Amino acid sequence: MPFVSVREPILLSDEDLAYLEHLTRSRTTRKDLHERATIVLLSHHGRSDSAIARELGLTRQKVIRTINRVLTIGVREGLQDLPGRGRPKTISPEARTWIVDLFCRKPVEFGYPHEVWTQRLLQQHIREHAVEEGFPEVAQISQGTISKLANASAIKPHKIRSYVQNRDPAFHEKAIVVLHTYEEANILKVLEKEGTEPDTFILSFDEKSGVQVRDTNYPDLMPVPGQFPCIHRDYEYVRHGTVCLQAALDLVTGFVHYRITERNRSEEFIEFLKMLDAQYPDMMKLKIILDNLKVHSSVETMKYLKTVPNRFEFIFTPKHASWLNIIETFFSKTTRTVLRGIRAKSKEEITERISRYIDTLNQAPVVFKWSYTMDANPSGVEMV
Repeated sequence: MPFVSVREPILLSDEDLAYLEHLTRSRTTRKDLHERATIVLLSHHGRSDSAIARELGLTRQKVIRTINRVLTIGVREGLQDLPGRGRPKTISPEARTWIVDLFCRKPVEFGYPHEVWTQRLLQQHIREHAVEEGFPEVAQISQGTISKLANASAIKPHKIRSYVQNRDPAFHEKAIVVLHTYEEANILKVLEKEGTEPDTFILSFDEKSGVQVRDTNYPDLMPVPGQFPCIHRDYEYVRHGTVCLQAALDLVTGFVHYRITERNRSEEFIEFLKMLDAQYPDMMKLKIILDNLKVHSSVETMKYLKTVPNRFEFIFTPKHASWLNIIETFFSKTTRTVLRGIRAKSKEEITERISRYIDTLNQAPVVFKWSYTMDANPSGVEMV
């Protein structure tokens, strides 16, 4: 007489059935979860425990345990691992602290030539020194465990991120002057809209030196649909020197004044000031926000400024804080849209292309605005 099960059958709702079928079809389902879902589905379709065990290559006891758990606590909960399963933690808190301390130090401190840790180097160091440090439980630590400890402590010892060191003891005082100047520019914009003729113009100036003029040895290979999705370029190039882009952004009108030179000396800076002097009405004061480059305060520059008294007023950003100069936004946009990956056969060609780009922008100037609160920390201001 055939065996007749006295256990109640598994009754699945449409939602549970769809969930189980999804688990069995998905390629990303864990092996254990896929196995349990298959057991439940086969049982639902009337297969016996022994038949399921034979088909899946499992023991009958494992099939029975899975089905009983689903009948007791439901499909979704019954398919998951029970709490407390798995190997218990064997790494002591002291050993974890020691490993995290290693994350926070450079390998060079321990005699290695590396600047940052790799998982393999960390594993080697921990295994070699665990016993002498009093932590034998990690003498055979794996790279996977090291990765889990690093993730748990939110430390990425293999990465380096940049930051800007505050080198100016008068940073806040100088920053406030710059920010007040931006606020003055906002006021001038309002007055201009109301028809009031301004008596001051505010500009943000800087140089982008070292723009490399590179040419390709071999022609670029353009994208081909279905074959090559991007431009292919030979790694060799011909270098034709560098040029310097001088630019001053009018914070009231958005107009960009510029010159492209081969060098960046006091002579070039003075020529730029003369260009500004010729382009703005006489008797108007020109306030210029700029950084602390030597040519901006050189003997030659000061000598020229004496020949045009009360024409220019320089407002210097704090040392090592050129990010407070809004012209950097323009340079960033220029780099991303024009200079990134540019190739030119001569300085004349790259000069013409940069000039054409800026001239196009000046046909419909964009007025840059710096939004901030005067009581806020200047390092927290935002550009809009």
